[in-house]
Amino acid sequence: MARIKYYYDTETCKYERVKVKPSDVAINILGFVSVAFLCSLALMPLYNSYFRSDREEALQRENQELKLYYEVMNKELQKTTQMLSALRERDDNIYRVIFEASPIPESVREAGVGGVDRYKEILEKGLKNEELILSTRQKIDKLKKKMYIQTKSYDEIVTLVNNKTKMLASLPAIQPVSNKELKRLASGFGMRMHPIYKVMKMHTGVDFACQRGTPIYATGDGVISVAVHNSGGYGNEVQVSHGYGYITLYAHMERFIVHTGQRVKRGQLIGYVGSTGTSVSPHLHYEVLHNGQKVNPIHFFYNDLTPMEYQKLLELASVENQSLS
Repeated sequence: MARIKYYYDTETCKYERVKVKPSDVAINILGFVSVAFLCSLALMPLYNSYFRSDREEALQRENQELKLYYEVMNKELQKTTQMLSALRERDDNIYRVIFEASPIPESVREAGVGGVDRYKEILEKGLKNEELILSTRQKIDKLKKKMYIQTKSYDEIVTLVNNKTKMLASLPAIQPVSNKELKRLASGFGMRMHPIYKVMKMHTGVDFACQRGTPIYATGDGVISVAVHNSGGYGNEVQVSHGYGYITLYAHMERFIVHTGQRVKRGQLIGYVGSTGTSVSPHLHYEVLHNGQKVNPIHFFYNDLTPMEYQKLLELASVENQSLS
């Protein structure tokens, strides 16, 4: 039952009933509702931090899954970029060197793929993970641009190949010993510890550690320009002149089965691995010379290796260990 309020009227000396106006009731109700609404707004974040709805739980799980998939996709993008970098290195340091073509400028390879307007559609949506999506899209676009440039480079190389079939057959393009498991490369090109003098010296070739008597093959078509027996230095040595400024050298052989002036084909047997000259163990020391300059032979093993195998061989050759001669 509603409480009735009275007040004392000093004029009539009586208690009079308090009359409540409808406007006062409306104001009171409105005030109560306003206070309740403000309290609910203040308590809502606290409530939501401790109690989530089923929909919010599902959305949170979905966000976590999306972030996980993004991380996986990002790793795949990094692997693809690394493989493309390996192809680019072979293109600049092998194919274009071989055909004496100018490398593609860095400014062209690293050119941008458009300004902010290119991603205007993503920016206008105001997505929650906008930065994540935008960075991934930019990485993909950059990778696609690099792949396009690389394919155009290969198109140019194909044209050069068609014009230089004879030259291709003459160039050193395979490993001089069988090395399918990539375990025989013992020392690469560059500064290495000399096995006898125990000081860092320039190693002008690559060493393949093999058993004595392992077959050695010519790495390209050419003519035997040197076939000599030495008691020191390179020991039993063979040199093949391939033309186009290229010469390959095979040292420390047990014996060779070719003679000066003889024509050989790529893959033809020319001798056997030994340990003659200044050698500490059976191995083949192999060099490539271009226009009189000794260059890294690792860049010429492109005819019998996949990109992944070539990358592994690069890693092995970069180890600064002790040479075998």
